[in-house]
Amino acid sequence: MRVVIAGGHGQIALRLERLLTLQGDEAIGLVRNPDHAADLADVGATAVVLDLEYATAADLASELHSVDAVVFAAGAGPGSGAERKDTVDRAAAALLADAAERARVRRYIMISSMGAGAEPPAGTDDVFAAYLRAKGASEEDLRARTLDWTILRPGRLTNDPGTGLVRLDPSVERGAVPRDDVASVVLGLLHEPRTAGSTLELVSGDTPIVEAIASVA
Repeated sequence: MRVVIAGGHGQIALRLERLLTLQGDEAIGLVRNPDHAADLADVGATAVVLDLEYATAADLASELHSVDAVVFAAGAGPGSGAERKDTVDRAAAALLADAAERARVRRYIMISSMGAGAEPPAGTDDVFAAYLRAKGASEEDLRARTLDWTILRPGRLTNDPGTGLVRLDPSVERGAVPRDDVASVVLGLLHEPRTAGSTLELVSGDTPIVEAIASVA
């Protein structure tokens, strides 16, 4: 499988790229900073330098030839303001979908967030509220398309070692999940086309990842 990952230098993306490479798939990461190419090479991935905030759908589609799937793992990141939550977390996700449609790449995995799709509770920090609204809008845009999409909403992300044990369902109680396990779940979703059309929430649990994915397929 040949997979393009938007946000290819992100923490989940680098883990996913390593996993793809280890099982013989080809990982291509879209990065804004050319200095990040070496980090992708270290995990076996190929870097393509392309800024999703300035690229056109045609620019991006030209990088998707002979690609089997795309993963949206990009984010404006800590310290960014509300405006960039919109231009990256919403607009760049839609750009990737536009490009996938142009290039006839049907499989699209979006890494979203628990809390997306609902109005942020009163008292939520303005920037985090903008982030959740941007994620919700990107989900709605993707659901309106005919792509074979799967939306994954992880809980609070940690850098703890992965356990391989999760809870994965359309709705779960809030909790945390290691980035290692998020990457492993995305890998499994890429290879399970029967999860297309699903919005799934993910936290740590007691079910092995393979079994958790099979239960929602």
